Amino acid sequence: MNRETVIEVSGLYKRFGTFTANDNLNFSVYRGEIFGFLGANGAGKTTAMKILCGLSKPSAGKATVAGFDVYRQSEKIKQNIGYMSQRFSLYEDLSIIENIVFYGGIYGLSYREIQIRAKEMLTNLGLWNIRRKVISSLPLGWKQKISFSLAMLHNPSIIFLDEPTGGVDPVTRRQFWEMIYNAAEKGFTVFVTTHYMDEAEYCDRVSIMVDGRIVALDTPKALKQQYSAGSMEEVFLKLARNKELEKEHIL
Repeated sequence: MNRETVIEVSGLYKRFGTFTANDNLNFSVYRGEIFGFLGANGAGKTTAMKILCGLSKPSAGKATVAGFDVYRQSEKIKQNIGYMSQRFSLYEDLSIIENIVFYGGIYGLSYREIQIRAKEMLTNLGLWNIRRKVISSLPLGWKQKISFSLAMLHNPSIIFLDEPTGGVDPVTRRQFWEMIYNAAEKGFTVFVTTHYMDEAEYCDRVSIMVDGRIVALDTPKALKQQYSAGSMEEVFLKLARNKELEKEHIL
């Protein structure tokens, strides 16, 4: 079965002076899948995501997102994606509904469209009756769910989530992943970075980065079989250990 490719990356490099943050990245992401971009903090995940979101240019290589080139069509990319950062990108001194109106305007929605989608979004989240509450007064888990829903407000083809579950409790993390599943079932493509290896189990496919390079890419099941591991945490530890041994051999 041929699957539609919505992200295509080939020979991608990003250098900052003599430091290489992304080292020859090659991967594809298909429409409707949950693609996990895994690695420890500092592995180069966020740098690559910024390039794919049109916020940074590569030093070398090729990449297209939703059919648009990262070098020449970054504004088109921004119009066709949703993005949720680690800090949820909400304005703490505005109410829930004011945040929705603000972001709806940025996404180019008409006021009527914003009204309709705000009502639907907040009803689904069970937050309609408290829509005028200021964001700063809300629990972290609610902020997380609102931010994710805002990333989908304009019906983008791809949603980028950068460490979306950092700092929240396990129950809230699981609830958030249920929202990701629901989005994928509706046809959204979800590209998610995380350093929680257990979250890899929830993805259709995962890539694992170590020191700026992708050292493994497949389904969680296939990777566990390939590395004779009982969990994705074990897979990652084996890959990281192999990388350290390679360094020692070079030195």
